[in-house]
Amino acid sequence: MASRLKKRKFTVYLDPEVEKSLADFAARRDRSQSMIAEAAIASFLSPDDAERREAIIAKRLDQLDRRLTRVERDVGISVETMVVFIRFWLATTPALPEPAAKAARAKVGERYEAFITALGRRLAQGPKLRQEVSEDVQEAD
Repeated sequence: MASRLKKRKFTVYLDPEVEKSLADFAARRDRSQSMIAEAAIASFLSPDDAERREAIIAKRLDQLDRRLTRVERDVGISVETMVVFIRFWLATTPALPEPAAKAARAKVGERYEAFITALGRRLAQGPKLRQEVSEDVQEAD
């Protein structure tokens, strides 16, 4: 039977914050500080450390890419919604006669504030338009 080499004592100096973090982590894991420090040093010195870090970074980049794709989709929905609304509004709203147009211009600030209030309520309570629009809709050729 192969005998295991005896561990050797090694003294290191740690900042008080690092020492406290080590003690807290060891207590939470119900392990010795020596075992935690040994595992951390071995992990730091392992040759595959760079590969693990690269895998972690690649995973994070993939997550960011998916989020960016969703943001691009949401912006696209917003722009298309605005375009459809503007076209509909322009096609269905007749021009006002001059006396009525002056009165409408006088009310523009009040109506704008009402619009902003309604938009704020919509954003606060949801559901959002992007949640209502299906991602499975096929583009029309």
